[in-house]
This record gives sequence, structure tokens and C-alpha cells, in this order.
Amino acid sequence: MDRNDSVIGPVLMAVCLLAAAPAFAQTSGDPARDPTKTEVWTPVPTIVATPSGRAPSDAIVLFDGKDVSPWESEQGGSVPWVVADGALTVVPGSKGIRTKQRFCDVQLHVEWRTPVETKGFVGQNRGNSGIFLQDLYELQVLDSYNNATYANGQAGSIYKQAMPLVNASRAPGQWQAYDIIWKAPRFSQGGGLTSPARITVLHNGVLVQDDTVLAGKTEYIGAPSYEPHGCASISLQEHDSRVSYRNIWVREL
Repeated sequence: MDRNDSVIGPVLMAVCLLAAAPAFAQTSGDPARDPTKTEVWTPVPTIVATPSGRAPSDAIVLFDGKDVSPWESEQGGSVPWVVADGALTVVPGSKGIRTKQRFCDVQLHVEWRTPVETKGFVGQNRGNSGIFLQDLYELQVLDSYNNATYANGQAGSIYKQAMPLVNASRAPGQWQAYDIIWKAPRFSQGGGLTSPARITVLHNGVLVQDDTVLAGKTEYIGAPSYEPHGCASISLQEHDSRVSYRNIWVREL
């Protein structure tokens, strides 16, 4: 070590400590600069277990690969779709299904798969289904892999209202996933709309709807509009295509 270094090092350290001293003194002496004043310890957030490949511990499991008891036909009665190999598959010509339980604000996870066979099927006729929040608002399910259709009707769209930010579709026959945050519309006691529905959607982990505001319920023809309603079922659409679903769970928010 150089002789000068042995002298300069301790001097520099002393200067740094002296410079920092007023700051420490000011912090300890000034309640407004006490870091503990901005620490919140209660209430303590509830612990939620998140096992890999399974629903969170506080979720309501709507389909686990076998049990369809949370569901019924959209007309009431037993589920008319087929359960096999851990999947729930649409039977074309039957009817859609809906949850027996009613929901408002939710986090919803749904995995879905469109048929491998695409020959002769194009546009809206290829792997068509849909997820309806509160029975009225459709998030489109469609085979949108190299399949042209109107942008606000492809996979990830809020049907006939909002096109997805990007097309994150996988090839037909591959499992895909939607992760949805749904905020239900609010109505006054007189039936007026006080807050519109809002939705955020990740398609295969990619953001495709970013806090999108809905103009009303889904309409095939004409403009969307609102009518007052309460909590309602989550529905899966039957649209003449053998779309499959699995690993469906929901968390009430």
C-alpha cells in the first residue's frame, strides 16, 4: 500500500460519515421523514396457494376434467356436451351451457382447443364458440390461426365491439388459455347505467384486451346497449363446432 493511500482512505471515510450525519439526524428528528410512518402492517393479505397447473386455493373450480356438476344446459337440465380425456367438448346441434352459480366481478381462467380438422371451414365457421360473462357479454373463441375474418369477431375480441390488440392464436388442436378480469356494470336503483362493464384479457399470456370498456351486451345485429341486471351465469356457447374446454376456474373479486 502506498503511504499516501494509508492516509487518504481514512480521511475520505471520515468525510463521508460527516456528510451523512446531518441526513440521519434530520430523519430521526423529523417525524415527517420517519420511514415507519408510511408502513402499513394490517390487515395482512390472505395467503392464497398457487400450485403449478392447478387452480388457486381460493378459486371456485368450474371444471376439473371430470365433474360438470357446476354446469347445466342453457335451457336447464343436464349438460349436453361430452366429457372425455379431461376435456369438455361441445356437441354440435345441442345447446350452450351455463354455470349454476351467478357471478359479478371475477377473475376467470379458461383453457380451450379448436378442432384439428379445418378443411372446408373458414372464417366464423372454424372453431367457433364463446365465453359469455353474466350471460350477456361475449369474449370470442375462434380458430384465428391463419383464418381471416372481421377483426372484432376473431379470437380475443369482445364480439362485434373490440378487436384484440394482437392475434395470439395457436394452431388448431393446441390448447390455448384466456385469463380474464371482469368488472360487471353497475346500475342505479332507477335502472340507469352508473358504470359500464370493463374487461382485461390475456390470451396465451399476451394482453389482448386492456381494461376495455364495453358499450353494452353482445349483439349479432345492431349496436350494443345496456339493460339493468344483476349477477348472472358464466356461459359457454355451442356454435356448431367441436370446441373443447378444460381447467376452468373462477375467483370472485
